[in-house]
Amino acid sequence: MAKKPAFIIREAKLEDFEEIYDIFCQILDEGQTYSYSRKEMTPERSLAYWMTAKGTHCYVADVNGKVAAMAAVRPNRTCHADHVANASFIVSPGYRRIGIGEALGKHAIKQAKKLGYKAMQFNFVVSTNKVAVELWKSLGFDIVGTLPKGFQHASKKLVDVYIMHRFL
Repeated sequence: MAKKPAFIIREAKLEDFEEIYDIFCQILDEGQTYSYSRKEMTPERSLAYWMTAKGTHCYVADVNGKVAAMAAVRPNRTCHADHVANASFIVSPGYRRIGIGEALGKHAIKQAKKLGYKAMQFNFVVSTNKVAVELWKSLGFDIVGTLPKGFQHASKKLVDVYIMHRFL
């Protein structure tokens, strides 16, 4: 078994965006976890989504100066619902199953608490993404809703989507 690379989790810098965008496009092209298309997620929209939209905090897993994964923590909604965080996560395919997703999840929860959020909600977890579903459950998230056949999976056609939640 190959040695697992060491990584650190740090705040993303604007200089990281090219790598972030490349990874994001790769995941969008897979068509298995995100509802967005590459066409709609232009570099400008992706920059806002991951880094510059109001209230967004982006973190990366850095392996020897290379972005291996990213997480963005932001308010789930505005005004009377801004006490609930939302987060998005992506681990680059070459860095999966070595603990980066779990470390980023724990980091996002910790940062959300520091930012004053009372809970965290994931609005769109594709049910066939078993690794993510099990990871979020292991970190204290519950499935609080199901959107029947809410996602057009690239190979499995229409599959359910979960809404997952936990208090912080």
